[in-house]
Amino acid sequence: MTLVGVIFARGGSKGIPNKNLQLVAGKPLVTRAIETAQAIAGIDRLIVSTDSHEIAALSLAAGAEVPFIRPAHLASDASPEWLSWRHALSFLKETEGVRPEAMVSLPTTSPLRLASDVEACITAYQQGSWDAIVTVTQAQRSPYFNMVRMDSDGQARIALDSPTNFARRQDVPQLYDMCTAAYVIRPEFVFESESLWSGRVGAVVIPQERALDIDTPFDLRLAELLLTNPIYDQDDAL
Repeated sequence: MTLVGVIFARGGSKGIPNKNLQLVAGKPLVTRAIETAQAIAGIDRLIVSTDSHEIAALSLAAGAEVPFIRPAHLASDASPEWLSWRHALSFLKETEGVRPEAMVSLPTTSPLRLASDVEACITAYQQGSWDAIVTVTQAQRSPYFNMVRMDSDGQARIALDSPTNFARRQDVPQLYDMCTAAYVIRPEFVFESESLWSGRVGAVVIPQERALDIDTPFDLRLAELLLTNPIYDQDDAL
């Protein structure tokens, strides 16, 4: 199976300026994503999709390909990443005649993921009839038990009503938080559909300590803390 890894790393970000260039434990986020991808034997080719010439130069120096500069209209806050997936796949098909059997997306915002997490996603994709594989982690809170909504009068109510009056967290249905360690996608599905959840989607569960998705300055500080004071040995896990 031909697998193309793509790291989507735009230059702009509202929450954290130049997020993909931010240093975490001494390395830019985009460099960390590239190094993880390079440790995965199943990925045949690694591409970075970016609108930033600075990110492009850094990616090339780290050993990734940057065969195009992403158009600005596909790198704004309002542009869905789904369209960037289409753009990357269209470029490969139209300019090189290449259509991989699967695309592996490795978001830069998941610096705690391991190569083995991505490999588990690839294995799950290969062993099932999936349009896409995503990563999830066990949710620590539940809308049936310890999440609330606020009414207009200020009254707090359980977020989701249930005929069962759950008295213990252990009794509620197991739910999962989606995280961004990796996506494995069937290329045809990206063109056939308009959203991820319109297809047949499988999930790989990863532990909470590797599921951090960097979206805020707090997340960035937390990633720094966890990478400089690891709960596990990343080199062994790779």
